[in-house]
Amino acid sequence: MLVAVAVAGLVAGVAGLSIAVVAHNRVNQVVDECGEMLRRQLQVASGSVDERALRDLAIVHYDALKEMSGHRSFSLAVINAVGDGIVISSINGRTETRTYAKAVQGGQPVEMLSPEENQALRAARLGKGPIVSMDDPLPDFGSGNGDRSAPTARA
Repeated sequence: MLVAVAVAGLVAGVAGLSIAVVAHNRVNQVVDECGEMLRRQLQVASGSVDERALRDLAIVHYDALKEMSGHRSFSLAVINAVGDGIVISSINGRTETRTYAKAVQGGQPVEMLSPEENQALRAARLGKGPIVSMDDPLPDFGSGNGDRSAPTARA
């Protein structure tokens, strides 16, 4: 009985240590990305950057219709230094294509975004473009708009 309790304690300790390491790494990543966002905002505040010029972009390719079409659908975010711009998405299938444009103001979408659109916007805000995948870990800026499910498939 005592051995079972010791083994359970050891397993719980190792699991706790593993969780702590993962959390520590994620915190370091978020701190680095926040520092990058602050640096970019300081450039705007200092006047060294034209805040109206479209300067940040990111594109995410994906297969939206679960077809074997080679990730032909895409979402493209183009924003200026203060976060105003657009997200354009093109959903491409074998027989049809749909195109959507959504406005962005102050880094926040005016309409709800799909997960792919949200990933493109977040990558553009961080200056991580031009090409980003859905697997790239990016912080959530609290827009709350990435929860809407869209028809997606990831290879």
